[in-house]
Amino acid sequence: MKNIAVITGASSGIGKKFAETLKDQGKFDEVWVIARRKERLEALKSLIPFPVKSIALDLSDKASFKTYETLLSIENPNIRLLINCSGYGKFCATMDASVEDNLNMMDLNCGAVLAICQLSIPYMEKGAKIINIASVAALQPIPYINVYGATKSFVLSFSRALNRELKRDGISVMAVCPFWTKTDFFDRAIDEDKERVVKKYIAMYTPEQIVSRAWSDLKKGKDVSMYGFKARGQALLVKLLPHSLVMSVWMKQQELE
Repeated sequence: MKNIAVITGASSGIGKKFAETLKDQGKFDEVWVIARRKERLEALKSLIPFPVKSIALDLSDKASFKTYETLLSIENPNIRLLINCSGYGKFCATMDASVEDNLNMMDLNCGAVLAICQLSIPYMEKGAKIINIASVAALQPIPYINVYGATKSFVLSFSRALNRELKRDGISVMAVCPFWTKTDFFDRAIDEDKERVVKKYIAMYTPEQIVSRAWSDLKKGKDVSMYGFKARGQALLVKLLPHSLVMSVWMKQQELE
């Protein structure tokens, strides 16, 4: 039985950085990398010192889960590490996006995380680990980034509760909550033809910083990983302050009212 790692959203950003640094986390017989762009997945073969299986799937399409499930049944691997990084956001008012776009965001950010976890767990043994990418946006309601933030709230809550459910099996689950991070995320989130929603960034981190902290927190057995003093400070404040005030501060900061 092959010991493998599975990384979704591996073609860019945080997912790619997890793939590139996998060599420091143990030995794997094979690494399965999943994303839409086959050519980018193929490029990872020169960056990962383990055999790589590139799997081109659009995880917002429910048919992709059947493909993944079939592959698991054929290969019957031992999944030692699962990292769910697929996802995207849109910076706009809820009503300025189409119903299709909003549902697609929910399908990928929530549905794919749930499906890939549920399909993978039967192939995991004691000591296996799951990392799901949530966001600092999961901690508060955010007008004009509403749907994205709500999907990440699901990921955070789901991951923490799943961690408790799987504790008896010796499988750990950790949610990573990045703050603003310099990735291709903004290429899809921002509509250049419309007025910008986000005009001020309190801090901007790199995938290297987020991933390095995540690996460290995973070894410590944490269920949530968050990098950066400003990110952790904001996370504390939104726990203490009324949500109405938090939203008002956000709206004023971004000159949205």
